Amino acid sequence: MQRHELDRILTRMLEAQGPVSDLNFTVGRPPQVEHHGELVPVVTDPPLSCLTPYQTEAIALALIGADRRLTETLVRTGSCDLPYPLGTTARFRVNIFQQRGHYSIVLRRLAAEVPTVEKMGLPEIVHRMAEERNGLILVTGATGSGKSTTLAAILDIINQEKAVHVVTLEDPVEFVHPVKKATFNQRELGTDFDSFASGLRAALRQAPKVILVGEMRDRETLEIGLSAAETGHLVLSTLHTVDAGQTINRVIGMFDQDEERMIRMRLADTLRWVISQRLLPKVGGGRVAALEIMGMNIRIEEVILNGESEGKTFYEIIQDGEALGMQTFDTHILRLFQESLITEETALSYASKRSVVARGLDTIKATKGEKTSDIEGLALDADYGRKPRQPGGPLRPGPPPKR
Repeated sequence: MQRHELDRILTRMLEAQGPVSDLNFTVGRPPQVEHHGELVPVVTDPPLSCLTPYQTEAIALALIGADRRLTETLVRTGSCDLPYPLGTTARFRVNIFQQRGHYSIVLRRLAAEVPTVEKMGLPEIVHRMAEERNGLILVTGATGSGKSTTLAAILDIINQEKAVHVVTLEDPVEFVHPVKKATFNQRELGTDFDSFASGLRAALRQAPKVILVGEMRDRETLEIGLSAAETGHLVLSTLHTVDAGQTINRVIGMFDQDEERMIRMRLADTLRWVISQRLLPKVGGGRVAALEIMGMNIRIEEVILNGESEGKTFYEIIQDGEALGMQTFDTHILRLFQESLITEETALSYASKRSVVARGLDTIKATKGEKTSDIEGLALDADYGRKPRQPGGPLRPGPPPKR
């Protein structure tokens, strides 16, 4: 397949729906786009009603081009990542992978502009994160939950306010930061460095004040990241965890048991913030982000050092730290429901603690004058405990209850 043929197919897929986040090529299915979280088939020109193994392989090779490194990586590991520009129309982060002996391809559309905190509707506490001079900030969540976008918004604040050197290690480069106050050097995995660990080790010799690591994929990368945070750098990165508590446990779990005490102490000293994200279906279409935010304080430090116990859990401390800018997923989900951005069913299905959210939903509904229960038709039984009435006789009370 020639590149111009591929570009025509991609352009048609982008134009088929409204806002599109992903393009999907899978054997046995037509080309699909992800629109508001759902895959929708697309009619292309020429039509591809049911992709064959030959067609997906041809698309994969057209995306890779003549890059021998990517071809070797795909054959050796079964998958590869690469960027792909569609002229001036769009940029994609591409993943090509093998499944059941065939190739499948997913293209994630990258935003053309660097997002801002205001446009994304992020809480004001994010500005305080950008003011940190050292330490570790982690943004966590599932794939496609907007972690890279949030990190780009934090870096944009730094770019506007600080004349510092920023080094980013990405796979691939997603947002190209324009020249403002900061100086950016954005490096791409595979092209500019061969692994996050080696790229991060080299970054320590490049005199940066801020380092962005696309993902803490392994223990070695995490250990170098902690060392960088301990030596005065501000390190920002991502993890695939569902909430703040699991993030701490995942980091500690990357190390051996005999190293646990030391890593707990290092993490308590260096960690500054954890932001966890979930994308929820929005009323009327689209998606809205729910965030859990945990900032370091004495109580969080104690739990990191000694582990969670009854009355001392990350969830409870975050819940009590609302005045400090912290919030649980459940608090944010209830706020989204109160603003009529999500449905009751969505709130319950994405909750961390369903009982907490269920009580909060009842309170919000009662404030709005809505029903909090589906049970209807209840009435007081005035004749309960009385003897049955004799035909033609007066109604006599039954015996008094036993005490």
